[in-house]
Amino acid sequence: MDLHYQELLSTSTRLGTFACPKRNFHQSQWRKVSTLSTTCCHLSSSSPLDPDWRSFRARLVAREQLPRPEEPPSNVVDPDSVVDQPPPINIGDKWAHKILEPEKGCVLIATEKLDGVHIFERTVILLLSNGPLGPSGIILNRPSLMSIKETRSTMVDVEGLFSNRPLFFGGPLEEGLFLVSPKDGGDDDGVGKSGIFEEVIKGLYYGTKESVGCAAEMVKRDVVGLGDFRFFDGYCGWEKEQLKDEIRAGYWTVAACSPSVVGLGNVESIGLWDEILGLMGHKKVW
Repeated sequence: MDLHYQELLSTSTRLGTFACPKRNFHQSQWRKVSTLSTTCCHLSSSSPLDPDWRSFRARLVAREQLPRPEEPPSNVVDPDSVVDQPPPINIGDKWAHKILEPEKGCVLIATEKLDGVHIFERTVILLLSNGPLGPSGIILNRPSLMSIKETRSTMVDVEGLFSNRPLFFGGPLEEGLFLVSPKDGGDDDGVGKSGIFEEVIKGLYYGTKESVGCAAEMVKRDVVGLGDFRFFDGYCGWEKEQLKDEIRAGYWTVAACSPSVVGLGNVESIGLWDEILGLMGHKKVW
C-alpha cells in the first residue's frame, strides 16, 4: 500500500468510508422515510417512470467507438446526393461503459490500488444515492454466509416473513438496506407505482429498515415475491467531495451498466468484477 493511499485511508477513516459513524443513512437522502408508514399500503397511486436514458447514452457511447469509414476526397458536393443515415446500434442485453462522474445507479469498480484492503478489494459498489451530503452505496459482489435469522440481524424481525432470506455484506457503515426488483416490471410494476421505494436504475429499487413492513405487506398481496429481494447488512458512504477525491486518486473506476448486469441475479456473484471489466473491454482498470 503506497503512502498516498495510507493518507487517504486515514482521511477516509475520519470521514466515514472505512468507519461506522453515528450518521444515519437517511440523513444523506432527500426523502423522509419516516412518512412511509402512512403511505406504504396505497398501491393504486402511480407516477410515470423516467425514460431509460442510460440505454440511450450507452448506444451513443457504442456509436462513438465504431470505426469511422474513410470518405474519398471530393471538392464537389452533389446537392441531390442522399446522405446515408448511420445504422442503428444494438448494444444487447448486457453492456457497461466508463463514465467520468459518479451518479445514482452507477457502479464503482475497485482498482489495484485497493488490493490488500480486505473490505474493498475487487469490489463492485452500486451507488444508491448521490445526494447533497455525500454518496451512499452497497457492495454487490460479496457472498452471503448466513440468513437473517442466523445472524440475528436487527434489519428485520428474525421471526418475520424475510427471516430465512440470505443477508449480504453491503459495507462497513451500520445500516440495513435491501434491493427489490419485481420480475414482471413494465406497466404492472406495483413496486414503482407504490412510491415507497427509491428507484436506483430502471426496475431496481432500494428500501430501508423503516420500509421493511411495507415490503412484507406487498409480498402478502402478491405485488412482489420473496425472491425479488436482497437484504444487506451495512453500506458504504462518503462525505460530499471524498468520493471524487478517491476517484481522482485512482482507487475507483466509475461505470454505467445495464440492469441485467447489476440486477438481483448478480448479487454475491464473485465474477461480477471481471464481467463488468470484460464488457468495458478492459482486463484491468489501471
